[in-house]
Amino acid sequence: MGCPMVEGHGMAPCPSGFDARRPRLFLAMKASVRVPGKINLWLEVLGKRADGYHDLSTLMVPVALFDRLEMEMKAEGIRLECPHPLVPSDETNLVYRAAKAFFQKAGWRMGLRVRLEKGIPVGAGMGGGSADAAAVLAFLNRVAPRALSREVLHELARGLGADVPFFLVRRPALATGIGDRLEVVSGVPRYPLVLIKPPFEVSAAWAYGSLKLTRGGSRIKIGTLLACPRNPASCLENDLEGAVAARYPIVAAIKGWLLRNGAVGALMTGSGPTVFGIFETMDRAMTVARAARRQWTHCWCSATTTLDESGV
Repeated sequence: MGCPMVEGHGMAPCPSGFDARRPRLFLAMKASVRVPGKINLWLEVLGKRADGYHDLSTLMVPVALFDRLEMEMKAEGIRLECPHPLVPSDETNLVYRAAKAFFQKAGWRMGLRVRLEKGIPVGAGMGGGSADAAAVLAFLNRVAPRALSREVLHELARGLGADVPFFLVRRPALATGIGDRLEVVSGVPRYPLVLIKPPFEVSAAWAYGSLKLTRGGSRIKIGTLLACPRNPASCLENDLEGAVAARYPIVAAIKGWLLRNGAVGALMTGSGPTVFGIFETMDRAMTVARAARRQWTHCWCSATTTLDESGV
């Protein structure tokens, strides 16, 4: 067994006769990481499964909006600190649940302190909580005396939430199954974006439960996008958008506003309520984002880009 490596801290001491029960060897292990959010360039709901979940086909793409996590090993206990008023710091947070699940699976009696700074909006359908959980799993697997295999780590992530495995990859990926089976996709460009989030959250369970029909089979193909990647409008579909927009008309209003202001395509991401518009240039996206802050004064607005296979 090799000695664990920690970014910025070199090789951890690993004397002969190493005993994972002696936490003092790991107390200095710490890391500062940033994790991106995501958007869904499309989201097809193919059918409902016997376990209550839905089979999906969705292209998930990371975006350059980041949470930052300061993580440090401790002798015992899990402690989460986050100044955001809407983020719980107890065992209901995915960060806490990820650490607890890892320690139990690895049989490692240790503790973790996490300070979380949110840059990804909360309750936006952009995967912020899942990204944070994946960051904890990846960090613990790097410093653990016996790392979990990729397959076991993926299953651990899947048990926390369908989006969590994607954030272990953090590359454009076609997600199938319940969103947990991933195929990394090369050739998706960096799209300039304007993101607008209304001041409410949408329950994913409600959004999926509101579907009257499912597709039965996937219609959108990766090849369609890659054949003309700078003109993605024909691929921008979200089967959840209709039900969400019917209940929250502002979603459709924002989408129409983005299109009238030059977006080459616009769509609600995930189960909402955030709507993104894709623009030809970053300059145009920044101009529209400034206008959005004046137009949608009660909404969160930002200009950013997607990230490609080169990663964060």
